[in-house]
Amino acid sequence: MRLIDVRESELSLDEVRAAVADPAAGGIALFAGAVRDSDHDRAVSGLSYSAHPSAVDELRRVAGVIAEKYPVIGIAAVHRVGDLAIGDLAVVLAVSCPHRSEAFDACRDLIEILKASVPIWKHQRFGDGTAEWVGTP
Repeated sequence: MRLIDVRESELSLDEVRAAVADPAAGGIALFAGAVRDSDHDRAVSGLSYSAHPSAVDELRRVAGVIAEKYPVIGIAAVHRVGDLAIGDLAVVLAVSCPHRSEAFDACRDLIEILKASVPIWKHQRFGDGTAEWVGTP
């Protein structure tokens, strides 16, 4: 694990990619999740993310699960909290492996497990003035 963090500042694709770069890596898979302007046919005006204090530890645990399952050379995962605008990056992940198919599979599993188990919650605001929490227990 080369970079695991939850932060309020803007996320960088370059930082995350550089964290997993390695001469032994034949494949680097990068995932960037951005705030979109709609959800289930409803206009989204913005959102905010909140995280439990254990979020970084849980993110580290999830990265460890991926590193045990795949031949990971490097793994990085950074999630943003606070207020985000449409188009802002909310999460950036990267996994490097000896081969591309392993990197793709590991990165896909990483985002799916992260979304299911890391205690980070989204408060979505809609264009009609309503709002909803997503991912709360």
